[in-house]
Amino acid sequence: MATRHQAREAVIGLLYAYDLGNPEIKKFAEEILEEKKIRNKQREFALSLFKGTVEHLDKIDEEIKKHLEDWDIERLGAIERAILRLGTYELLFSDLDPAIVINEAVELAKKLATDQAPKFINGVLDAIAKEKRGSQKA
Repeated sequence: MATRHQAREAVIGLLYAYDLGNPEIKKFAEEILEEKKIRNKQREFALSLFKGTVEHLDKIDEEIKKHLEDWDIERLGAIERAILRLGTYELLFSDLDPAIVINEAVELAKKLATDQAPKFINGVLDAIAKEKRGSQKA
């Protein structure tokens, strides 16, 4: 049975394809998850992450851009952008502990992205999490 980590990894692939100009990927998301043996509760989890991220993409990108410091979101690698988008979605729209979300994103970056990506992704997501915590206290 697939884990949540494997489900997130599959979502990164879906977001990557979507970002590279394949909006039709939404129609095939379930088939792709089945091919990767993401089933039952993990498939529901993965689909909710994918659909939620795509649905809130403008807000997510806006949030990421606020924390990029001297970087343009379009200059990021597509995998890094997908990981940041998924992590930001989970930070903003789920009740998961931010430390878990950030750790998952960093682990995905170690496996899928460039050598510099884990530290970069950790920094951006940490800043987003801190801002969210600060706005909840206010």
